[in-house]
Amino acid sequence: MKVPFLSLKDMTDKYRDEIHSAALRVIDSGWYLQGEENARFEKDYAGYIGTEHCVGCANGLDALVWIFRAYIELGVMKPGDEVIVPANTYIATILAITENGLVPVLVEPKIDTFQIDDDLIEERITPRTRAVCIVHLYGRCAYTRKIGELCKKYGLKLIEDNAQAHGCVFEGARTGSLGDAAGHSFYPGKNLGALGDAGAVTTNDGELAEAVRSLANYGSQKKYVFRYRGRNSRMDEIQAAILGVKLRHLDEDVALRKAVARCYVEGIKNPKIVLPKVPDWKQHVFHIFPILCEQRDELQKYLEEKRIGTNIHYPVPPHKQECYREWNGMSLPVTEKIHRCELSLPMSPCLTDEQVAWVIDCVNGF
Repeated sequence: MKVPFLSLKDMTDKYRDEIHSAALRVIDSGWYLQGEENARFEKDYAGYIGTEHCVGCANGLDALVWIFRAYIELGVMKPGDEVIVPANTYIATILAITENGLVPVLVEPKIDTFQIDDDLIEERITPRTRAVCIVHLYGRCAYTRKIGELCKKYGLKLIEDNAQAHGCVFEGARTGSLGDAAGHSFYPGKNLGALGDAGAVTTNDGELAEAVRSLANYGSQKKYVFRYRGRNSRMDEIQAAILGVKLRHLDEDVALRKAVARCYVEGIKNPKIVLPKVPDWKQHVFHIFPILCEQRDELQKYLEEKRIGTNIHYPVPPHKQECYREWNGMSLPVTEKIHRCELSLPMSPCLTDEQVAWVIDCVNGF
């Protein structure tokens, strides 16, 4: 039996008629940028997340870039200031910080959650620290009350990278509404995915939202008048319309992901495999289902032979990348273990019971 790691076609086919209708509506409207579809999606997504403002932009990286840039333009931060960030994240989180001339301070994660270790944050705070950026990696909530209390104690901004956690909840509030601002990615493979690149910023700070919107529109708040040195980073109308369709089905799709994850958690018994711990199922939306295995590469090859697709998130941590060669000598053993041992199993709201059972049988047979 063939089990793809992720079939974007299957995910799109679920809502094919609605998506086609939405795309045709935009095409027939003759309005393709900064129109009604963006306004509608921004309103609906802000309502879903639970914030006053949502600003669409070109992609998830830009969403984070504009948050930091807006804080600089508003005088809250300046180049050289420090941002505490998890060491084990997709590189986009780090790029958004360094692109703005800010300094990432890498903090190790907890091995059992893959999320930033809140016991290690306070010791890394210095007079130059201006923010903590948490990453809801793999679709799991990274926020803790301790992180919130530390940000209040030291007057730090709390920024969320919510690129992988659409629909995730912490004590009744959705991720993306827990901090001062959040960046969201709608890359096609996300839980809420467009048919191309798209992103957004959510916040309750009206001044920040206005600055982000301007920066993503060449720096302009009024046509041909430029307050900032911005860039073109706008979500197009077709992507907004498609996201509007998928947003209506997001909670349903998340429930299906959780059902797959529950089968994995209950069914995989191989002692060579370390499964993610899930003490609270509301705090995990399973964008990725990560396992740890000391024989990761052998396991991946074995599953490939069984026609089961897998992926590695991510094979090389940011501090070992060539683009950050000045960090290559750093020792971050927990992060390095995760990146050495992590393997992502198939995860999708489109997986069949038979496919899930086959994955479990094969993993147990390794």
